[in-house]
Amino acid sequence: MSKSDTALELLKSLGLNIDHIFTDDVAKIQVHQNKVVGLHLVPGLKVDADEMEDGIEAEILIEKGARIEKPVHICFGVLPEEGLQKVKLHIHAKENSKAMILAHCTFPNARQVKHVMDADITIEANAHYAYFERHVHGPQGGVDVIPNAKIHVQEGAEFSTEFELIKGSAGNIAFEYEVNAETRSKTEMTARISGTNDDHIRLQETVHLLGEYSTGVIVSHIALKHQAIADVENTMVAHAPFSRGHVDCKEIVVGNAQAKAVPIVLVKNPYAHITHEAAIGSVDAKQLVTLMAHGLNEEEATDLIIEGLLSKKQNWQSMIKESYI
Repeated sequence: MSKSDTALELLKSLGLNIDHIFTDDVAKIQVHQNKVVGLHLVPGLKVDADEMEDGIEAEILIEKGARIEKPVHICFGVLPEEGLQKVKLHIHAKENSKAMILAHCTFPNARQVKHVMDADITIEANAHYAYFERHVHGPQGGVDVIPNAKIHVQEGAEFSTEFELIKGSAGNIAFEYEVNAETRSKTEMTARISGTNDDHIRLQETVHLLGEYSTGVIVSHIALKHQAIADVENTMVAHAPFSRGHVDCKEIVVGNAQAKAVPIVLVKNPYAHITHEAAIGSVDAKQLVTLMAHGLNEEEATDLIIEGLLSKKQNWQSMIKESYI
């Protein structure tokens, strides 16, 4: 199969309307196992990728002052039932730049696939960088997803990331993100994942609020069915005066699923402030009864409540801002 054919198969496996990805004004990178099978850049974006035996290593540079208006589309994937993909990313958003990455990771036929990502990300002063990661897995799971990232958010910069499983069984997901946030920076990290069967989800995220007036939010919304297990440990540390943070974890368990949430908040300055909220339990009985009264059966009503949990988007930065008043 040619590189272009492989790239097309990767995109088809997403099951999305991808026509916009083919326009010339959209930057795109497609990686299948250890091969870069598609690459198109736009002004302000530089990519230098090296193919390794079991994956790729890439440097992604967003130039100083560059404003990349349309999302940069990255697709990582493994189409066969078995395989190993290692991705090393060095991402640098230069001063006053702005870019959003829409990354799809697709393993539609996975039975024994391992995807490992190690990233170091630097967001310079007053830059805006967003990384939205969407996953497509096979119906049997069969995949180990292990992302690790170290992020430095410099003065006045903004960083946001979202991780979402949009199709298939989670398999084993274990990721660890750590952020160092400087003065007046903003950080928001969100994970929305549904686990079924024997899926195991492990999340460990940490934000260090190092600079004055820095803000940080960590949000984890997890829904579990059957024998699925989730272990969530989110940590927010306020080092600097007037820093503000919030940790939010909500998990729904159905059947024999198990959920664990450990929100850790540590304040090292008397002028800093961090809040946290954690809730674990079954679906809300009142909501369930209301939906069933409208003609849904119990399973349909439960699925709708879970869908609401995983799709709800709150303006956390606005909430954090209000805590200054």
